Amino acid sequence: MSTSLILACIWILAGAGVALLPVRRQYAPGIVLLAVAPALIIYLAMQHDPWIIMVSVAVLISMFRRPLMVLIRHLHRRRGGQQP
Repeated sequence: MSTSLILACIWILAGAGVALLPVRRQYAPGIVLLAVAPALIIYLAMQHDPWIIMVSVAVLISMFRRPLMVLIRHLHRRRGGQQP
């Protein structure tokens, strides 16, 4: 197994560990995981086929679906759009 896949597995286990924390303690580790994710996906892209990148992006969206929805709503409101 490549280094990038091992790091991706560790990232997933860390995400599962963060999910076990109380909500008020999930923010800081969650932000770290979210910040590390693009670099990890780029590292995966350099070493593997496109289907692994698609799976990793799907995992990222699945794990951070609520924070990403809040971010999209916030950005939409800043541009002057209506609340969906």
